[in-house]
Amino acid sequence: MSPRTNRAAAGLLAAACGVITACADLGQYVWADSLPETAQKGPAEYMLEPGDTIFVRVFNQEGVSGRTRVRPDGRITIPFVNDVPAAGRTTHELAASLQVLLRDFINQPVVTVSLEESAPAQLSVLGEVAKPGVYAVERGQGVLRALAAAGGLTEFAHKDRIFLIRPGAKQRIRFTLQALSSPGTPSSRFALQQGDVVVVQ
Repeated sequence: MSPRTNRAAAGLLAAACGVITACADLGQYVWADSLPETAQKGPAEYMLEPGDTIFVRVFNQEGVSGRTRVRPDGRITIPFVNDVPAAGRTTHELAASLQVLLRDFINQPVVTVSLEESAPAQLSVLGEVAKPGVYAVERGQGVLRALAAAGGLTEFAHKDRIFLIRPGAKQRIRFTLQALSSPGTPSSRFALQQGDVVVVQ
């Protein structure tokens, strides 16, 4: 792990630890199985994030085309136009932006952008798990994958008190281990996102 990644992970863990007190009692929550399907699957369109690897193809311009990674500052470097904001955009939006920027240098550029490899999501797993901490989990994976990364539940864990705190969400999302382990349930299909915090009581 790089020093920058270590600092980011430490900051995420410190922020996540603040939710432990809030989860000491059950408080307000919503059951995962009662959420709309769109909420379970996450955003409909993938937004690029730092660490993602993309391929920028400019038709008939091999010197401009190539594989690049979204930097920690959210930008990519492209010949002629230099630094271009990429994080927070879809591949289609980025391609449209590059197409406009390259018009000053290339006659009628045709640009496509494809995602080659997404950066893993950094999330925290806290509470009654074997190894609480910050973990990198492939985006779109389920809560069960995060629990497995943390070594599974301890013998003191309540198997029906698994909560997820998502940045910007008004309520915590509650799961049971049985629902998470049952293929086809809304709980098992719930997709993790960057910055999620899983807390097991």
